[in-house]
Amino acid sequence: MAENAAKRLKTSEGGAGVRIGTHNGHFHADEALAVYMLRLLPTYTDSELVRTRDPALLETCHTVVDVGGEYDAARNRYDHHQRTFDTVFPGRETKLSSAGLVYLHFGRSIIARQTQKPEDSAEVGLLWNKIYESFVEAMDAHDNGISKYDSAKLEEAGIEKRFSSAGFTLGAMVSRLNPNWNDARPADRAEAQAWEDEKFVKASERLGDEFSRTLNFYANAWLPARTVVEEAYAKRMQFDPEGRIMVFEGQSVPWKDHLYTLEEEEQTDKKVLYVLYAEKQTPDAAWRIQAVPETENSFQSRKPLPEPWRGARDSQLDEISGVPGGIFVHASGFIGGNKTFDGVKALADKACAF
Repeated sequence: MAENAAKRLKTSEGGAGVRIGTHNGHFHADEALAVYMLRLLPTYTDSELVRTRDPALLETCHTVVDVGGEYDAARNRYDHHQRTFDTVFPGRETKLSSAGLVYLHFGRSIIARQTQKPEDSAEVGLLWNKIYESFVEAMDAHDNGISKYDSAKLEEAGIEKRFSSAGFTLGAMVSRLNPNWNDARPADRAEAQAWEDEKFVKASERLGDEFSRTLNFYANAWLPARTVVEEAYAKRMQFDPEGRIMVFEGQSVPWKDHLYTLEEEEQTDKKVLYVLYAEKQTPDAAWRIQAVPETENSFQSRKPLPEPWRGARDSQLDEISGVPGGIFVHASGFIGGNKTFDGVKALADKACAF
């Protein structure tokens, strides 16, 4: 039986008649994010949400995501459940979900609108790729049942999880916003659907807030930091003839991702081992020395600060390191501090030679 379209949830006032369709029932992170991203664009700002599997109702929708068995961008159909579907994001290998499909086709427009930059600009292209890799791809993998690691290789290597991270993901957060099996539902069919739709909208907005925060960070903090890191990287030989020490002479910025990219682009074997930066922008500021991680999210450093220094503080650190003005070295050796630039530079020189 066809559902009553007149009783569907309308999520904004003054709608322009544009409908976004997706499936009803248990909802997932990918279509929740897909709907949110669409609504960042003028065409969909006042759109009506239609959650159904009824083909006749879906046919009335301007755009359909995650249902309908069709991927056709010309008709604004973005389902990924077809047996023959194998579309991926450029340069990646993860099969797309509805979130990835919407981002593939609309992501540049979303970023351009949010940043006020031309859609075909290099900056928008850089952000389009970075946000996919850093945020959207995980949604695609989660929805398509793709594990982060090859389970067979993990088993072969004898690697076991130390704890479960199942509840500590955005996908799990969305799942928890679904109705429970034993929740009391309205008896009226249309009211029950509206009740379920309201939960979906809440999930879409919560997940979308994380997407918007991510976009804001990469556009307004990460992207401007690229120039700062490029300048520090270009001057690294001034502080160490082998380029092992990079210094931020002004304000420290998010540097890890940019550093790895610069090293990869240069294809150099002379890797940066330590990054030095002031704790704040005042003449009397203390300085930090941070060991570069093996990868951006790794807890393993390329060359941790020397083991004898680890866990030492103040005068004890001065005595062990032979450098006055010590403040601390973390017990893992990934970071330390000194009262002056000369002091932290001396620590870096000694650490390189240790």
